[in-house]
Amino acid sequence: MTTPTESTRTRDGVTIRQAERADLLAVVRIENTSFPQPWPYDAFTQFLGEPGFLVAETDDGRVAGYVVSDVTPNYGRDIGHIKDVAVHSDWRGSGIGSALLGRSLAVLASQGAHSAKLEVRESNDGAKRLYDRFGFDPLRRVPRYYEDGEDAIVMVRELS
Repeated sequence: MTTPTESTRTRDGVTIRQAERADLLAVVRIENTSFPQPWPYDAFTQFLGEPGFLVAETDDGRVAGYVVSDVTPNYGRDIGHIKDVAVHSDWRGSGIGSALLGRSLAVLASQGAHSAKLEVRESNDGAKRLYDRFGFDPLRRVPRYYEDGEDAIVMVRELS
């Protein structure tokens, strides 16, 4: 059995592993094509070495997706936060997003998080369906959360 921070291979030969500096350009390219207000390169560098910064690597060595998450202390009931997740357009629908999210939740639980939260654009129906399949429930709407004025839906789930 692997621990949450070890590399694992999915059924289709994709490896989920901790992100490395060499992955950053590919991660930023995926970010830039996935979101209207992408994180800058420097935002990802601050998470290097963190257990919750994971990439999905194809068998030919390409980064197909990533997830960034961390744990925040909260009065004895630490909260995991899925901050960013994206899959390269060539790999969407292949289960990589599910593999990344599942591994991220395992990492958060192993770091002591009792629950996990995330924010998702109100219009992002595909992401909301994925999060629903993983047991996330909508908690509240945050008006004008995104720079373009779109609302966010905060979703949560228990981990233990």
